Amino acid sequence: MLGFAACRPGGGIAAAPSPAPGARPGTAGSASASPSAPSTDTLTGFPDTPVVDGVGPSSPAAIADAVADSIKHPYTEADVAFMSGMIGHHAQAIAMARLAPSRAGSEAVRTLAARIINAQRDEIHIMQTWLADRRQPVPPASPNGMTHEMGGMTHTMLMPGMLTPAQVAELARSRGAEFDERFLRFMIQHHRGATEMVRQLFAAPGAGEDDLVFKFASDVNVDQSTEIVRMEQMLVAVVLQRGLP
Repeated sequence: MLGFAACRPGGGIAAAPSPAPGARPGTAGSASASPSAPSTDTLTGFPDTPVVDGVGPSSPAAIADAVADSIKHPYTEADVAFMSGMIGHHAQAIAMARLAPSRAGSEAVRTLAARIINAQRDEIHIMQTWLADRRQPVPPASPNGMTHEMGGMTHTMLMPGMLTPAQVAELARSRGAEFDERFLRFMIQHHRGATEMVRQLFAAPGAGEDDLVFKFASDVNVDQSTEIVRMEQMLVAVVLQRGLP
């Protein structure tokens, strides 16, 4: 297994669902639905429900295609761990971005948040479909990370860069320019964690040879690295503006 996650005891955080693409419908909602994150001042975590609906069961044809693909380019445990862990990672980015419409002081931050929601929602469905077609467990798109039982306790595994509950609460309490600065700082942290997950994937023996995993992970690395540079520039502008009398 890849060393993606750090464990912490206790429950988690999540956001309201939005639907899967029409080709692989989820269990509820319409294609245009886009639930908002809670806007209460007392928010200390995201609701414990997936941010998007899960994909439906894979068809026999899709499973057969995945088997054929795996004969040519076998997938590894590291590939499965990456795709599984990145679902929760993307889910938290969506939950963070859904705070922006009611809190951000900058239109640029709201636009960035909308872009993150649209891109990462679609990518969650790509990852869930890849796992389902290979008859692997498909984790829900929970912003809390992945939970598991150990020693009679429930532990939550946060992927690299994911916000802790304390950071979620700090972000949720912010408004205006203060929210903009914290959102950008936390999302930069979050994106750097995603690129670290890609680095770990490609460092694992035999991993990343599956065509879809390779393309998806490479796209994540390029897209999020580019977005980090953009957010760093936005952050400088926000900090300078906040420093003016």
